[in-house]
Amino acid sequence: MDYQHLSTLLWREQELLDLLLFKAEEKQYLILSGKTRWLARIAHEIEVVLDQLRTLEVERAAATEAIAVRLGTGVNPSLRQLAEASPAPWNDLLARHHEALLVLVTDLRSLSDANRGLIEGGLAAIGDALLSVRHPSAGTYGATGRSDTAAHRAVTLDGAL
Repeated sequence: MDYQHLSTLLWREQELLDLLLFKAEEKQYLILSGKTRWLARIAHEIEVVLDQLRTLEVERAAATEAIAVRLGTGVNPSLRQLAEASPAPWNDLLARHHEALLVLVTDLRSLSDANRGLIEGGLAAIGDALLSVRHPSAGTYGATGRSDTAAHRAVTLDGAL
């Protein structure tokens, strides 16, 4: 495995993270527009991209490890450490990959947090709405043979007349 292979994997990782960012934005638009019908589909699409990222991560780790052994950087170096130890022009290219990945991950985290807040806010609003709705109780029968609710209404009406 060589630098070119690692660079190709890093480009692919950036593409997948960008696609994940797009899917997260789609999810946000669905939440904001109230089109919850599609949330299960977008969740599935996000999971497919995450599975691809997991598979790619294993291949990237193997490529990184092969280069790290040749460079003598130790076991499991970060991309930044690998870039610092690599010869030109790979050091610059790996540093740029590192920066691009950081931007994508930062954007994903903030969008994910925003989506989580929207969902939690929506769930709280639904809970509040459910608590504010009072269902009339069927009540129990009292000594007069009427339900307690009906007897209460009758007493209230008698008192009002």
